[in-house]
Amino acid sequence: MTPRLLLDENLLERLLPLLTTRFPDSQHVRLLGFSGANDHILWELARREGYVLVSKDEDFLDLSVSRGCPPKVVCLAIGNASNTQTASLLLVQADVIEAFCDHPEAGFLLLGKSS
Repeated sequence: MTPRLLLDENLLERLLPLLTTRFPDSQHVRLLGFSGANDHILWELARREGYVLVSKDEDFLDLSVSRGCPPKVVCLAIGNASNTQTASLLLVQADVIEAFCDHPEAGFLLLGKSS
């Protein structure tokens, strides 16, 4: 099953059109009306709606450890990468993301520029 991504506020919603062919039904927190929401609210939204949370915020590692999954979290360690670079990383690693999502015990995936 193809993961549905939920992009955190630290990623721009302009990424969505670059990702939807590989990750259909993905969303951005601002487009869902959750602009400014704290991490716990976004965690619950992703869990409840079946999204894989994608963020640059390493605070989600703490939530992943303390609460377990779902949701699964993909953390991007990419600094100030452009939208094109960010989308490229997610698309190149799409099979890795899918395998991560299929793994019953995995909850947190860290992807970097050299992943």
